[in-house]
Amino acid sequence: TAGIVPRRRPPASDMGQGLPLLLLALLAAPARAEGGTAAAEEVQIEVLHLPEACSPKSKKGDLLNAHYDGFLASDGSKFYCSRTQNEGHPKWFVLGVGQVIKGLDIAMMNMCPGEKRKVTIPPSLAYGQQGYAQGKIPPNATLIFEIELYAVNKGPRSVEAFNQIDKDGDKKLSEIEISQYLKEEFARDGKKRHPSAHDEILADIFKKNDHDGDGFISAKEYNVYQHDEL
Repeated sequence: TAGIVPRRRPPASDMGQGLPLLLLALLAAPARAEGGTAAAEEVQIEVLHLPEACSPKSKKGDLLNAHYDGFLASDGSKFYCSRTQNEGHPKWFVLGVGQVIKGLDIAMMNMCPGEKRKVTIPPSLAYGQQGYAQGKIPPNATLIFEIELYAVNKGPRSVEAFNQIDKDGDKKLSEIEISQYLKEEFARDGKKRHPSAHDEILADIFKKNDHDGDGFISAKEYNVYQHDEL
């Protein structure tokens, strides 16, 4: 998984294992927008360090790279440290689409590379009354995160990503274009896959993205993470 304390952990698929984020985004179910902004007032944000050059600022749909520590506000105990996982590499995740708890999606908006924040998140924007036993988070827990953001990149549902696949520039993705992109990515990473993996992934991409069944993935069907104009 690619996020800070995930909202949920979907079962891993051997078929999609090791795929680049752009492909994983196509294989994932589209995120639904959550209405209302009043909850943003409940997240407390303290900027610990702000670099002189603050650009670009993070926004919904961006691909972020960050390290973070998570603490329980009740006793200050640490329940999570990204530096102890994945050989200490910072985590990658897409902002604002539900890959992380809602409080973090709110807390990490308008953040710039090199910035450090301390954020306090109420239970309603974290794990609520249920808590998260696997993560050692009790019910009704207020959480504190210390976050250091390293990179802000265009996300896998950005205009740039769409145009990378859309070779003929007709603002829609055909099976041929996505098939060619799959072949290029498979050749680039060099991992061994079953011969049927290509066709299975291609079929799954169209099943989850071609909502009108016309055999193409339109800009509207693809661009669910941002509101960029295509």
